[in-house]
Amino acid sequence: MITREEIANVLDQPVYDGDGNKIGDAKHVFFDDMTGRPEWVSVKTGMLGSSESFVPVRDAALVQDHLEVPYGKDQVKGAPTVDVDAGGHLSESEEHRLYDYYGINFDSVLSEAERTDDGRWAAGPGTAGAAGTVGAVGLAGTGRAGTDGGTTGREDAWDRADMTDERAMTRSEEQMHIGVERRESGRARLRKYVVTEEVQQTVPVTHEEVRVVREPITDANRGEALAGPEISEAEHEVTLHAERPVVETETVPVERVRMTMEEHTENETVRGQVRKERIEAETELIEEDDMRRDRE
Repeated sequence: MITREEIANVLDQPVYDGDGNKIGDAKHVFFDDMTGRPEWVSVKTGMLGSSESFVPVRDAALVQDHLEVPYGKDQVKGAPTVDVDAGGHLSESEEHRLYDYYGINFDSVLSEAERTDDGRWAAGPGTAGAAGTVGAVGLAGTGRAGTDGGTTGREDAWDRADMTDERAMTRSEEQMHIGVERRESGRARLRKYVVTEEVQQTVPVTHEEVRVVREPITDANRGEALAGPEISEAEHEVTLHAERPVVETETVPVERVRMTMEEHTENETVRGQVRKERIEAETELIEEDDMRRDRE
């Protein structure tokens, strides 16, 4: 169980389950009005902390920079939704419902609440300030461990100032906490399609042509020249050849194309409004005539 002194180290810190899974961030600590012991912690869960779940802190432990609870992440997120009144309190019925959800015997909780931290017996169950009514603890200060059923930490700070030093008061201010959410911004895809291009290439081709060659009769070819008849008709035929281009296509791989994703970080300015308290001293001077009359 965490102590009142550890509350400042719990607020706005991560909350993990026993398996090391982050459940969310601790936003408020609620303590019992009678005993003054921390009883519940509200955990912001979901996208940007859109949901808030209550979890008991009686078996929780502060481990370094986070709070560890003996309940699973899904169990905490599925806890019953309860309403906190304007005074920062849970009703007894709502607290009873939460104890039943976490398997904690409510009668044993009441028995523990009857005894204060120093061993003395306090008022029994059913009186104002029983275990069913708890006070909220925020950043402004600790909660009241009294039995008036609705005093929050801010009012308690004023009460302590009234009892100890009337010349002091507490100044508080709001703080802006900014988170980021990941959402879909677009889509990219690879698409393959076919186009037809005109390709031009020059290739050499050959063809045969007939050329008539006339040779004079010599001693070397005279025998062949006189081998035929003296006067006759004759015909000789030869086949001519020519080359022509033949086009064929072949599919071959030329490259691989793939997509990769890169993250680029940019600075974006976020503006908001926070409220701050200011404390000024005012002085009233007594006129000299009034002082003279008082002396007379």
